[in-house]
Amino acid sequence: MAGLPRRIIKETQRLLAEPVPGIKAEAYESNTHYFHVVIAGPRDSPFEGRTFKFELFLPEEYPMAAPKVRFMTKIYHPNVDKLGRICLGILKGKCSPALQIHTVLLSIQALSNAPNPDDPLANYIEEQWKTNEARAIETARAGTRLSAINNI
Repeated sequence: MAGLPRRIIKETQRLLAEPVPGIKAEAYESNTHYFHVVIAGPRDSPFEGRTFKFELFLPEEYPMAAPKVRFMTKIYHPNVDKLGRICLGILKGKCSPALQIHTVLLSIQALSNAPNPDDPLANYIEEQWKTNEARAIETARAGTRLSAINNI
């Protein structure tokens, strides 16, 4: 971790010392600005019982600029597009230097359990979520069985 800003070193150490329940985050050895993240689908959600992979990248400007986060596992969610990009306030205009990796992970976990169709990134999913939420949840559950792996 030599050469990294002290803030990133501290946050990485915190992730190891105080892991977020249901989330495993590890910095890549070759580039410690990149993190490989695995998140367990929240209980009582269409994603329950499965795990999803995503990557998190800390730009050089971090913490003045938000981390870049992208799901690597396909997910049927109104706030995630086909490329895995996530629509979440703290990752766009509402970024603050007080933001920490730990907070980002908790926010993504919460978004998985409570989709926000009023701030969509995937309009075709948002439309179904608003017009027939039960069907959207079943579609998400079926898609999860196909694309996500069983919890480990």
